Amino acid sequence: MLPNHPDETADSLGIREAVRKLCEGFPGAYWRELDRRSAYPTEFVKALSDAGFLAALVPTEYGGSGLSLEFAAAILEEVQRAGCNGAAGHAQMYTMGTVLRHGSDEQKRRYLPGIASGALRLQAFGVTEPTSGTDTSSIKTFARRDGDHYVISGHKVWTSRAEHSDLMLLLARTTLKSEVQKHTDGLSVFIVDMREAKGNGLSIQPIRTMMNHGTTEVFFDKVRVPAENLIGEEGKGFRYILSGMNAERILIAAECIGDAKWFIDRMTGYANERVVFGRPIGQNQGIQFPIAQAYVQMRAAELMVRQAARLFAAGRPCGAEANMAKMLAADASWAAADTCVQTYGGFGFAEEYDVERKFRETRLYRVAPISTNLILAYVAEHVLGLPRSY
Repeated sequence: MLPNHPDETADSLGIREAVRKLCEGFPGAYWRELDRRSAYPTEFVKALSDAGFLAALVPTEYGGSGLSLEFAAAILEEVQRAGCNGAAGHAQMYTMGTVLRHGSDEQKRRYLPGIASGALRLQAFGVTEPTSGTDTSSIKTFARRDGDHYVISGHKVWTSRAEHSDLMLLLARTTLKSEVQKHTDGLSVFIVDMREAKGNGLSIQPIRTMMNHGTTEVFFDKVRVPAENLIGEEGKGFRYILSGMNAERILIAAECIGDAKWFIDRMTGYANERVVFGRPIGQNQGIQFPIAQAYVQMRAAELMVRQAARLFAAGRPCGAEANMAKMLAADASWAAADTCVQTYGGFGFAEEYDVERKFRETRLYRVAPISTNLILAYVAEHVLGLPRSY
C-alpha cells in the first residue's frame, strides 16, 4: 500500500479509513457482475448516501456534513483507490452546488435536505448536446416562458445517470444566441423534476459505451417546468454553472489520483510476486522504471489537485488550477493504467484481475468532462495571454 500524503490531517485520514471500510463490502466481483450487465450500482450508491459521504459538501443546516472540497476529494479518491467507481454517484456531490450558491432560499429548503439524505437524487446534469459538444454557448435546447411555466424542447447527450436521478440540473436557452450581445448570455438553469417529466414530454435513451457509465440521451418535447424552478436570474445561467464545473473537475481529478494509486498498488504487488526466469519480474529495471515513473507522475498531479481544492475551498479563483489538475491527474491515471496492463502482460486483459475494467473506466477522463485540448486552449488564453483560438 502506498504511503499517505505527508500533509494529511487526522480528520482526513479518518474519512479515508471510513471510506475504505465501506468499500470493502463492494469487492471486484461486485463490479464485474455489474459490468457484464451494464447495471447501475444501486447498493453501492445507497451505502455512500447512508454513510453521508455524498452529502459532504451540503451545509449542516440542510442536513449535510458541511465539509470542504478537500474532504470531498479525499472521499472520491479513496473510492477509486479501493477499486470501486465513484462516477455512479459523484454528481450528487457537486451538481447541487448551483442550487446552493445561486438558488432561492425556498429552493434550498425544498431540495437540499433530500439531496443530503439521499432521498432525492440530483445526479443528472443536462448541458452537452449532439451538435454543440463542448461549445456550450451554442446549445439549442430552448425554454419558452408560458405563464407560470417554461415549455422546454431540445435534446441532450452524454447525460449520465439520467435513468437513476429524480432531478436534473438543466441548462437551456431562454433567448436565441442571435439575439444576445455576448454569446454566453441568454442561457438559464432549471431544476427539472424528472419523476413528473417522464412520460410528459421527457424520454431517455441509454447509450452503450466501452465502460459501465450509465450515460444517456435525453429528449425534451414541450416539457412543462414550473417557473419557480428557474435558478437565479433568467439569461444568467452560464456563470451559475461555472463554479460547479470547477468543483466537478477537481473532484474527478481526485478520482483519477485514486485510480492511479490503485494501478500502482496492483502492479507493484504483482511485480513483486510474479516470478519468471527464476526471479521476480520487479527485479528487472524494464519493469521497475515504468512503475516508478507512474508513481512520480501521480505524486506531481496529486499536488496540483490539492492546490486546486484548497483554492476552491477558500473561495479564491481556481479555474486554471482546476483545469490543470484535471488534465494532469487524468494523464497520470492513464499512464498508470497502461503501465499496469504492460506489467501484468496477458493477465492484464483477464476480467478476474479487474485491471481491464479499471483501464476502460479511467480512460474516460482524458475526454470528459472536458477534453485535454480545451484545457490547453484555456491555459493558453487565460494564463499565458495568447489569442483566443476558438
